[in-house]
Amino acid sequence: MIRSLARSAPAGTPRRRCVFPKVITGSGRTLVTMRRRTLLLGLAGAAGAGSLAACTADTGTGTGTGTGTGTGTAGATSAPASAAPILASTTASSLAPRSVTMPYVPPPGRAPASAFPVGRRTLELSRGERALPTTVWYPATGTAAGTPAPADEAAAATGRFPLVLFSHGLTAQPRDYEPMLARWAQAGFVVAAPTYPRTSYGAADLDPADIVNQPADASHVIGALLAPGGPAAAMIDPARTAAAGHSAGGITTAGLFSAHRDERLKAGIVLAGTDFQGTPFTGPAAAMLFVHGRRDETVTYRAGHTVFSAVPWSRAMLSITEGGHVTGSADFEATTGTATEFLRWALYGDAAAKARLPEAAAAGGVATLDNQL
Repeated sequence: MIRSLARSAPAGTPRRRCVFPKVITGSGRTLVTMRRRTLLLGLAGAAGAGSLAACTADTGTGTGTGTGTGTGTAGATSAPASAAPILASTTASSLAPRSVTMPYVPPPGRAPASAFPVGRRTLELSRGERALPTTVWYPATGTAAGTPAPADEAAAATGRFPLVLFSHGLTAQPRDYEPMLARWAQAGFVVAAPTYPRTSYGAADLDPADIVNQPADASHVIGALLAPGGPAAAMIDPARTAAAGHSAGGITTAGLFSAHRDERLKAGIVLAGTDFQGTPFTGPAAAMLFVHGRRDETVTYRAGHTVFSAVPWSRAMLSITEGGHVTGSADFEATTGTATEFLRWALYGDAAAKARLPEAAAAGGVATLDNQL
């Protein structure tokens, strides 16, 4: 089923048309216009299956401007003047193709064999003046249900688990993705999803160009969670960290492996995303998974595939044959299952999970997998 994002908004939140504005340079030259759909993957689950929520967008007329640094330190509050090109690669990326010259090899290990019940809590984090309330899903104590049913403030399971930092899309919010993120927590991961201050649904000052500040926001949240004595430090293994994101969040994730490289990250998942300001991937080897619909008209498949081909590390791409930017429940199992097995391998070092990737990708017969891990 398809549901409206407006129905999931907090009480009192003003309704927004789901518009991705034009991004305009200082000279007034339009770099890109997003007309058809928002950057949203609202994985609304029902009876063990998920569906991707969408809403229709009009042609936008807003501008992407601002000043600031976004360097990853507290106090950066707005986008720099160079932010306008942040969305220019949604139709075609300028990154050059690269061979896999730096394979990622995780230390061998095994992911948990049994599913966990899932707990959920919200942490009030911030970076300077940028409020970053962060929803955390985590393995909890008790008996797991077949379909995760997150319980607020449930007691955490014993042990330390890998961390996955998840970035939402434009006009979305973390709980839109709960059916997928809770599945990751059920498999033995702590998943933390900040609500970004200027690109989330209900943002007081919506500005797509503020994506340029989000990699620094994401790194700040990771640091806050990993800090000794931090709000989730007792449940996280700091040596096993990944980042994932959808659309604008996918661009944010790409930034964490390029212009704003966070070397704590061992793996990344880019869902319907593209590059971050045309910046090449850099830093130590990491594992990367890309998921993209071949019929995506918001961030084109060509752009996503070009970015996948520019990764010099172990990489894989799940291509949804009839998928758009946001699609229906048919894609849920292939996307979520492939991502879960990828994380089990990349963060737990579970070779059996890597071997199960083709089976996960084949779920429903809706996708193909280019596996170069």
